Amino acid sequence: MAYTLPALPYEYTALEPCISKSTLEFHHDKHHAAYVNNFNAAVAGTELDSLSLEDAIKAVAGDAAKAGIFNNAAQAWNHSFYWNCMKPAGGGEPTGALAEKIKADFGSFEAFADEFKKAGATQFGSGWAWLVLDNGTLKVTKTGNAENPMTAGQIPLLTMDVWEHAYYLDYQNRRPDYITDFLTKLVNWDFVAANLAAA
Repeated sequence: MAYTLPALPYEYTALEPCISKSTLEFHHDKHHAAYVNNFNAAVAGTELDSLSLEDAIKAVAGDAAKAGIFNNAAQAWNHSFYWNCMKPAGGGEPTGALAEKIKADFGSFEAFADEFKKAGATQFGSGWAWLVLDNGTLKVTKTGNAENPMTAGQIPLLTMDVWEHAYYLDYQNRRPDYITDFLTKLVNWDFVAANLAAA
């Protein structure tokens, strides 16, 4: 039961000028596709082949002998999630229950945004910044490489890719500018709100 590379939820030009067509073509069609292909090849004919991507990630997390499977499975999942965390003309502030929960758990949206920006900017090397639900409380966290908060029992609500290939063609070494644009112009708060409601 091979996992299939999901199509982007928007056109390749939809996130311009923040994220260019070239970045999305390389990032989705090359990087993301490679993780999917590598995962499928690694689990073909094994007991992991019949599991969902989420269950496969949890099954091999922490198993050094299966680190390659974990890395490709988690990166395939992380990227699919990341694409949905953005939309054309996104960003700004959320509304409704999500906005109220952010205010309750962080004090204000600005406090959340500062913490999220800091997580993305201070993730050394490659990784991800996340908004997660942890035992009923919203928290900002960051993970290195392919790591995913679900292996720690947290529920991912929002992620931002801070691997260099996510932004380097458009921002070069200006990761903080990419982070600011992500929050102010790209975040799909409807997707985040739906994740919170489902949790």
